[in-house]
Amino acid sequence: MGFPVSLRIDDIDGTDDIDVVSEAGDAVFTWLREVDERFSPFKAGSEVSRYGRGELPAARISPDLVEILGLCERYRVATGGAFDARLPGRGFDPCAIVKGWSVQRAAERLAAAGAGRFCLNAGGDVVVGGGPWRVGIRHPEIADKVCTVLELTDGAVATSARYERGDHILDGRTGLPATGLLSVSVVASTLTEADAVATAAFAMGTDGVEWAAGLAGCEVYAVDAGRGVVRTAGFPSAGVGAA
Repeated sequence: MGFPVSLRIDDIDGTDDIDVVSEAGDAVFTWLREVDERFSPFKAGSEVSRYGRGELPAARISPDLVEILGLCERYRVATGGAFDARLPGRGFDPCAIVKGWSVQRAAERLAAAGAGRFCLNAGGDVVVGGGPWRVGIRHPEIADKVCTVLELTDGAVATSARYERGDHILDGRTGLPATGLLSVSVVASTLTEADAVATAAFAMGTDGVEWAAGLAGCEVYAVDAGRGVVRTAGFPSAGVGAA
Protein backbone atom coordinates (compact mmCIF):
# COMPACT_ATOMS: atom_id res chain seq x y z
CA MET A 1 0.00 0.00 0.00
CA GLY A 2 3.06 2.20 -0.06
CA PHE A 3 3.21 3.22 3.62
CA PRO A 4 4.46 1.70 6.91
CA VAL A 5 1.88 0.32 9.33
CA SER A 6 2.41 -0.18 13.05
CA LEU A 7 0.06 -1.63 15.62
CA ARG A 8 0.08 -1.56 19.40
CA ILE A 9 -2.42 -3.66 21.36
CA ASP A 10 -2.47 -3.32 25.12
CA ASP A 11 -5.54 -5.38 25.96
CA ILE A 12 -7.65 -8.15 24.38
CA ASP A 13 -10.81 -8.93 26.34
CA GLY A 14 -9.01 -8.02 29.54
CA THR A 15 -6.10 -10.39 28.90
CA ASP A 16 -2.48 -9.98 27.89
CA ASP A 17 -2.27 -13.52 26.43
CA ILE A 18 0.37 -13.15 23.73
CA ASP A 19 -1.26 -15.72 21.44
CA VAL A 20 -4.60 -13.92 21.47
CA VAL A 21 -2.91 -10.58 20.87
CA SER A 22 -0.76 -11.98 18.05
CA GLU A 23 -3.76 -13.53 16.32
CA ALA A 24 -5.62 -10.21 16.35
CA GLY A 25 -2.57 -8.39 15.02
CA ASP A 26 -1.99 -10.96 12.28
CA ALA A 27 -5.59 -10.54 11.13
CA VAL A 28 -5.03 -6.80 10.68
CA PHE A 29 -2.01 -7.24 8.43
CA THR A 30 -3.66 -10.08 6.48
CA TRP A 31 -6.57 -7.75 5.73
CA LEU A 32 -4.31 -4.87 4.68
CA ARG A 33 -2.34 -7.14 2.33
CA GLU A 34 -5.64 -8.28 0.82
CA VAL A 35 -6.67 -4.66 0.28
CA ASP A 36 -3.37 -3.96 -1.45
CA GLU A 37 -3.95 -6.82 -3.87
CA ARG A 38 -7.55 -5.89 -4.60
CA PHE A 39 -7.48 -2.10 -4.68
CA SER A 40 -4.04 -0.97 -5.79
CA PRO A 41 -4.18 1.00 -9.08
CA PHE A 42 -0.51 0.08 -9.54
CA LYS A 43 -1.21 -3.65 -9.91
CA ALA A 44 -2.56 -4.54 -13.32
CA GLY A 45 -4.63 -7.47 -12.06
CA SER A 46 -6.31 -5.72 -9.14
CA GLU A 47 -10.04 -5.16 -9.10
CA VAL A 48 -9.49 -1.40 -9.18
CA SER A 49 -7.23 -1.62 -12.24
CA ARG A 50 -9.64 -3.90 -14.08
CA TYR A 51 -12.52 -1.59 -13.21
CA GLY A 52 -10.55 1.43 -14.40
CA ARG A 53 -9.93 -0.27 -17.75
CA GLY A 54 -13.64 -1.01 -18.13
CA GLU A 55 -13.18 -4.78 -17.82
CA LEU A 56 -15.68 -5.30 -15.00
CA PRO A 57 -19.43 -5.08 -15.62
CA ALA A 58 -21.49 -3.62 -12.80
CA ALA A 59 -22.73 -7.05 -11.74
CA ARG A 60 -19.18 -8.21 -11.02
CA ILE A 61 -18.03 -5.27 -8.91
CA SER A 62 -17.54 -6.29 -5.28
CA PRO A 63 -19.62 -4.65 -2.53
CA ASP A 64 -16.40 -3.16 -1.14
CA LEU A 65 -15.58 -1.45 -4.43
CA VAL A 66 -19.17 -0.22 -4.70
CA GLU A 67 -18.66 1.42 -1.29
CA ILE A 68 -15.35 2.97 -2.40
CA LEU A 69 -16.93 4.33 -5.58
CA GLY A 70 -19.72 5.88 -3.54
CA LEU A 71 -17.25 7.60 -1.22
CA CYS A 72 -15.22 8.91 -4.18
CA GLU A 73 -18.33 10.42 -5.71
CA ARG A 74 -19.51 11.85 -2.39
CA TYR A 75 -16.31 13.84 -1.91
CA ARG A 76 -16.06 14.83 -5.58
CA VAL A 77 -19.49 16.43 -5.38
CA ALA A 78 -18.88 17.95 -1.93
CA THR A 79 -15.69 19.69 -3.08
CA GLY A 80 -16.96 20.87 -6.44
CA GLY A 81 -14.52 18.55 -8.20
CA ALA A 82 -11.37 19.52 -6.26
CA PHE A 83 -11.21 15.96 -4.98
CA ASP A 84 -11.46 13.55 -7.90
CA ALA A 85 -10.33 9.93 -8.21
CA ARG A 86 -10.56 10.20 -12.00
CA LEU A 87 -8.01 12.80 -13.01
CA PRO A 88 -7.29 13.21 -16.73
CA GLY A 89 -4.33 11.17 -17.89
CA ARG A 90 -3.97 9.30 -14.61
CA GLY A 91 -6.69 6.69 -14.68
CA PHE A 92 -8.93 5.70 -11.81
CA ASP A 93 -7.02 6.05 -8.51
CA PRO A 94 -9.07 5.76 -5.29
CA CYS A 95 -6.05 5.48 -2.97
CA ALA A 96 -7.03 8.62 -1.05
CA ILE A 97 -10.25 6.85 -0.02
CA VAL A 98 -8.99 3.28 0.22
CA LYS A 99 -6.24 4.01 2.74
CA GLY A 100 -8.45 5.42 5.50
CA TRP A 101 -11.31 3.06 4.70
CA SER A 102 -9.14 -0.06 4.89
CA VAL A 103 -7.36 0.94 8.09
CA GLN A 104 -10.69 1.80 9.72
CA ARG A 105 -11.98 -1.63 8.73
CA ALA A 106 -8.88 -3.13 10.33
CA ALA A 107 -9.55 -1.19 13.54
CA GLU A 108 -13.13 -2.43 13.57
CA ARG A 109 -11.85 -6.00 13.27
CA LEU A 110 -9.58 -5.40 16.25
CA ALA A 111 -12.48 -4.12 18.32
CA ALA A 112 -14.64 -7.07 17.27
CA ALA A 113 -11.84 -9.43 18.35
CA GLY A 114 -11.96 -7.87 21.82
CA ALA A 115 -9.18 -5.29 21.63
CA GLY A 116 -9.96 -2.88 24.44
CA ARG A 117 -6.97 -0.57 23.98
CA PHE A 118 -5.06 -0.23 20.72
CA CYS A 119 -3.33 2.22 18.40
CA LEU A 120 -3.10 1.55 14.65
CA ASN A 121 -0.79 3.90 12.74
CA ALA A 122 -0.77 3.82 8.94
CA GLY A 123 1.78 6.19 7.51
CA GLY A 124 1.02 8.82 10.15
CA ASP A 125 -2.75 8.45 9.99
CA VAL A 126 -3.93 7.01 13.29
CA VAL A 127 -7.02 5.29 14.66
CA VAL A 128 -7.21 4.44 18.35
CA GLY A 129 -9.45 2.70 20.82
CA GLY A 130 -9.58 2.60 24.61
CA GLY A 131 -7.52 5.74 25.17
CA PRO A 132 -6.55 8.26 26.09
CA TRP A 133 -3.76 8.26 23.51
CA ARG A 134 -1.48 11.21 22.72
CA VAL A 135 -0.78 11.69 19.00
CA GLY A 136 1.77 14.15 17.63
CA ILE A 137 1.20 16.08 14.40
CA ARG A 138 4.44 16.46 12.48
CA HIS A 139 5.70 19.94 11.74
CA PRO A 140 5.23 20.46 7.97
CA GLU A 141 8.74 21.85 7.50
CA ILE A 142 10.86 20.44 10.33
CA ALA A 143 10.98 16.65 10.23
CA ASP A 144 11.98 16.09 13.86
CA LYS A 145 9.46 18.51 15.36
CA VAL A 146 5.75 18.39 16.11
CA CYS A 147 3.53 21.42 15.76
CA THR A 148 0.85 20.13 18.11
CA VAL A 149 -0.13 17.09 20.15
CA LEU A 150 -3.68 15.88 20.47
CA GLU A 151 -5.42 13.50 22.81
CA LEU A 152 -7.83 10.83 21.55
CA THR A 153 -9.80 8.17 23.35
CA ASP A 154 -11.74 6.48 20.53
CA GLY A 155 -11.39 8.03 17.08
CA ALA A 156 -8.99 8.93 14.32
CA VAL A 157 -6.75 11.64 12.95
CA ALA A 158 -5.36 11.96 9.43
CA THR A 159 -2.94 14.45 7.92
CA SER A 160 -2.47 15.47 4.30
CA ALA A 161 0.73 17.35 3.55
CA ARG A 162 3.49 17.98 1.04
CA TYR A 163 6.48 17.01 3.19
CA GLU A 164 6.68 13.27 2.37
CA ARG A 165 5.69 13.03 -1.30
CA GLY A 166 5.93 16.61 -2.55
CA ASP A 167 3.12 18.06 -4.65
CA HIS A 168 1.28 14.75 -5.08
CA ILE A 169 -2.26 15.99 -4.32
CA LEU A 170 -3.86 17.61 -7.35
CA ASP A 171 -6.78 20.00 -7.49
CA GLY A 172 -9.21 18.15 -9.74
CA ARG A 173 -10.67 21.43 -10.95
CA THR A 174 -7.37 22.51 -12.53
CA GLY A 175 -5.29 19.34 -12.77
CA LEU A 176 -2.48 21.25 -11.01
CA PRO A 177 -0.83 20.52 -7.65
CA ALA A 178 -2.67 21.93 -4.66
CA THR A 179 -0.28 24.36 -3.00
CA GLY A 180 -2.40 26.57 -0.76
CA LEU A 181 -1.68 24.54 2.37
CA LEU A 182 1.43 22.99 3.89
CA SER A 183 -0.57 20.50 5.91
CA VAL A 184 -4.06 19.83 7.19
CA SER A 185 -5.02 17.40 9.95
CA VAL A 186 -8.57 16.25 10.57
CA VAL A 187 -9.97 14.50 13.65
CA ALA A 188 -13.14 12.44 13.16
CA SER A 189 -14.85 9.41 14.62
CA THR A 190 -13.48 7.17 11.84
CA LEU A 191 -10.32 7.15 9.76
CA THR A 192 -12.47 6.69 6.66
CA GLU A 193 -13.83 10.18 7.17
CA ALA A 194 -10.72 11.81 8.65
CA ASP A 195 -8.46 10.70 5.78
CA ALA A 196 -10.92 11.53 3.01
CA VAL A 197 -11.73 14.96 4.45
CA ALA A 198 -8.04 15.80 5.01
CA THR A 199 -7.16 14.93 1.41
CA ALA A 200 -10.20 16.71 0.01
CA ALA A 201 -9.52 19.82 2.08
CA PHE A 202 -5.89 19.89 0.96
CA ALA A 203 -6.98 19.62 -2.68
CA MET A 204 -9.30 22.62 -2.18
CA GLY A 205 -6.49 24.79 -0.79
CA THR A 206 -7.24 27.45 1.82
CA ASP A 207 -10.98 27.18 1.14
CA GLY A 208 -10.77 23.56 2.22
CA VAL A 209 -10.06 24.46 5.83
CA GLU A 210 -13.37 26.24 6.26
CA TRP A 211 -15.16 23.47 4.34
CA ALA A 212 -13.71 20.74 6.57
CA ALA A 213 -14.35 22.73 9.73
CA GLY A 214 -18.01 23.03 8.76
CA LEU A 215 -18.53 19.27 8.61
CA ALA A 216 -20.32 17.74 11.59
CA GLY A 217 -17.97 15.75 13.78
CA CYS A 218 -14.74 17.05 12.19
CA GLU A 219 -12.07 19.14 13.89
CA VAL A 220 -9.21 20.70 11.96
CA TYR A 221 -5.63 21.85 12.45
CA ALA A 222 -4.06 23.40 9.33
CA VAL A 223 -0.91 25.27 8.34
CA ASP A 224 -1.25 27.36 5.19
CA ALA A 225 1.43 28.25 2.66
CA GLY A 226 2.05 31.52 4.51
CA ARG A 227 2.68 29.49 7.69
CA GLY A 228 -0.47 30.69 9.35
CA VAL A 229 -2.16 28.20 11.68
CA VAL A 230 -5.90 27.55 11.81
CA ARG A 231 -7.27 25.42 14.63
CA THR A 232 -10.96 24.75 15.20
CA ALA A 233 -12.23 25.31 18.73
CA GLY A 234 -12.92 21.64 19.32
CA PHE A 235 -9.56 20.29 18.12
CA PRO A 236 -8.49 18.05 21.02
CA SER A 237 -5.03 19.50 21.65
CA ALA A 238 -3.01 18.10 24.53
CA GLY A 239 -0.04 20.40 24.03
CA VAL A 240 1.83 22.52 21.51
CA GLY A 241 5.29 21.93 20.07
CA ALA A 242 7.40 24.09 17.75
CA ALA A 243 5.33 26.32 15.50
